[in-house]
Amino acid sequence: MAAALGEARAAFAAGEVPVGAVVTLSDGSILARARNAMRERADPTAHAEILAIREAARITGSERLTGCDLYVTLEPCAMCAAAISFARIRRLYYGAEDRKQGAVDNGPRFFASPTCHHAPEVYGGISEREAARLMRRFFAERRD
Repeated sequence: MAAALGEARAAFAAGEVPVGAVVTLSDGSILARARNAMRERADPTAHAEILAIREAARITGSERLTGCDLYVTLEPCAMCAAAISFARIRRLYYGAEDRKQGAVDNGPRFFASPTCHHAPEVYGGISEREAARLMRRFFAERRD
């Protein structure tokens, strides 16, 4: 999660919503990392999770990332939860929950849906305080 938080801090510095994601192999080594880049790329799908999954798939040469884990600083939205499912991510670790747009433990609870073909093991609250503090600081600065 430390690497994902580093990506979130880089997103913050770039003026993006501070979310970072890291895909790891089963041995824990980092396969791919990314940060939110929606403004930079003018792309509403450029969420950290999507970009990290895309890079991991490119590196492995496969759309299936079975055996890989995803660390992300914020509870994934519905779009990202679907990508996680389609990629067959083994485990999802996330930091702060997102009561407004989260889709894992909040909102639609995507992985519990009967139409979800693959649900990863989910572990929330990893480095939650630091992830949430970064989000609060980002939005507080935007309001001032």
